[in-house]
Amino acid sequence: MKQNSIFRKYFLPGFVFQSVVIAGGYGTGRELIEYFLQYGPLAGLLGMFLVTTVIWSLVLAVTFEFSRKFKAFDYRTFFKKLLGPFWPFFEVLYLLMLFLVLAVIGSAAGVILKDNFGLPYMLGVCLMLAAVGFLTFKGRKLIENFLSSWSILLYLTYGAFFVITFLKFGPEIQQNLESSFIKHQWVLGGFKYALYNMGIIPAVFFCLTHIQTRKEAVSAGLMGGLIGILPGFLFYMAVLGHYPEILPEAVPALFVLKQINVPLFMILFQIVLFGTLIETGTGFIHAVNERIQSSLQARGKNLPRWMRPVIASMLILISIGISSFGLINLIAKGYGSISWGFFAVFIIPLLTLGIYKIIKSKSQS
Repeated sequence: MKQNSIFRKYFLPGFVFQSVVIAGGYGTGRELIEYFLQYGPLAGLLGMFLVTTVIWSLVLAVTFEFSRKFKAFDYRTFFKKLLGPFWPFFEVLYLLMLFLVLAVIGSAAGVILKDNFGLPYMLGVCLMLAAVGFLTFKGRKLIENFLSSWSILLYLTYGAFFVITFLKFGPEIQQNLESSFIKHQWVLGGFKYALYNMGIIPAVFFCLTHIQTRKEAVSAGLMGGLIGILPGFLFYMAVLGHYPEILPEAVPALFVLKQINVPLFMILFQIVLFGTLIETGTGFIHAVNERIQSSLQARGKNLPRWMRPVIASMLILISIGISSFGLINLIAKGYGSISWGFFAVFIIPLLTLGIYKIIKSKSQS
């Protein structure tokens, strides 16, 4: 029981963060190309760890402590405490990001089944929709268990992916790492990647109820940044053997899987990747359900259980139309544009006003 409590306090938030980040952050691999690898192999690693990981860990630590201090476990409550009457600005950005990410994962779900199993594109979208609807219907406990368990499976799979590619393309990976090609925009790339992924933090709020002390909150946040980036690092290293020809690929993960040519592992990877799409969709939509529940509770009402999968279905169906723009355009243009919005209405207020309110609250208690 004690070990389970330690896991839920210190590690669960990081695994949930990683679960929600992955499909919109590096599940297809396209995001890692766009924000890291295009600046050069070594530059990408610098951006990943010196910029993205540091920002993630810092922001998560402050966010978790603010959430704990003010008992804000849904984004409506959190941003009302942080921004006061201006909190709807975050909700607008969050909904835009939600539709964008759902469009990306919907498109990826269709591509995975179509390109690898010869199944209709819409079947992938419908299967993802059904799984997300089921999880949101069953509620918080099952969602926590699914997100954390699938994350551990993902770690094992990405670790195996790295080992297989290193055994086959080790010299090419080493040669590319030793390349002197570096674009100086790697700092900006890591900064923007960190920022747009910060928009998914509300999907983690529901599991922060297990945290009781500042030490637990800060420790969980600092570890969360590292937990979130490590699978992306393993994937990044795996694709380095195919630089620069991999740069224009819409789904780099599929490209590399075809190159290593291990049929059984390809099937396993596709199953795990499909599960990550379900993880991200569930996390995003569960945050919306929790926000609606919080609003209803303020009026003495509750969100009917049957409404949760209905809301999930509506949000995903709306996103299907957006997915027609294609993965590369959605990631390159949509994510890049929205990053600065989160910087203005979340990161800056959190690291200034948020820290001030935490300190002030402590002095008054």
